[in-house]
Parts: sequence; C-alpha cells; structure tokens
Amino acid sequence: MSETVTSLVDPSRRALVVTPADGADLVTDSCTRAVWVGGAGNLNVDMANGNTVLFSGIPAGTFLPIQVKRIRSTSTTATLIVALF
Repeated sequence: MSETVTSLVDPSRRALVVTPADGADLVTDSCTRAVWVGGAGNLNVDMANGNTVLFSGIPAGTFLPIQVKRIRSTSTTATLIVALF
C-alpha cells in the first residue's frame, strides 16, 4: 500500500502520540494533516509555514485540521494529543 497522499480529503495513514516539546519538531518527515486533542485545554503549535499559534479553549475530543511541525510544551495544557499524518 502506497504512503502517498493525493488530496487533503484522503484519510490519515499514520498517527503519533505527542509529548509536547519546545525544542523539537515532531519525529516525522512531514507536517500533520490534523491533530486530535483528547483532553481539553490549549495547544501551542508551530504551523507548517513557521508561525507559532496558540489555540485556546479546545474541547476534549476535538480534531483540528491543521498542518503543524511542532507542538510546544509552553502554554499547552491540552492532553492526550495525537498527530495524524
């Protein structure tokens, strides 16, 4: 089965449980297709274009359709985070 994603509507093929870290990108060769937040809170991320953005007040059980390369520990209070690729 090919790992090539042909469009943004294709389902994710890989997942990675995330431990937020200020000094390290996600351990992968590409940015996320989405991020799952299992436990409510804030999510501080570096977007694919390099901008750092704080998503505040995310409810538990939320998929965020965002392309990120890093999930920062500073200001991140959300838990049970999974990166989808």
